[in-house]
Parts: sequence; structure tokens; C-alpha cells
Amino acid sequence: MSKRLQVLLEESEFREIQRLAKGKRMTVAEWVRQVLRAARQREPQGDLGRKVEVVRTASLHSFPTGEIAQINREIEQGYLGLGSS
Repeated sequence: MSKRLQVLLEESEFREIQRLAKGKRMTVAEWVRQVLRAARQREPQGDLGRKVEVVRTASLHSFPTGEIAQINREIEQGYLGLGSS
């Protein structure tokens, strides 16, 4: 279901938005929807405290590290059953 949103702008702001929308060959409404979607995607999602807790917990573990190309080769060798004898 769609909902209507009314936003009041100064005349100069509205003209600038019209100009930007026209430059992208879209209506003002579509331009605003796209800009709002992009802004929403940039906003952090979830509980910040929980994210910090997860990172701290993960940092207590020891995981293999190395160059990504070497790690990928080792993974592929494992899939192929070649091992590294």
C-alpha cells in the first residue's frame, strides 16, 4: 500500500530539485523517492551496542589469515581433495 508524504520546501529549494530531477529525466516525485531510498540505505541498521558486542566477541577468536589469493587456492585444493601434503 502506498502512502502520501507532504513536504514543504522553500521555492528556491523546490526549483533546484526540479532542475536536478529534469537533468535525470525523471519526475520530482521519483527523484525524491530515489534520494530517500539512498539515504535510508546509508543509515545504520540494528542496535549499535549489539554490533559492538559481536565485534568484541569475534576479536577474542583466532582465525586463519593470509593473502586472499593463497587462502582461495587452499580452499579450492580442499574442495578437490588435493590437500597440501
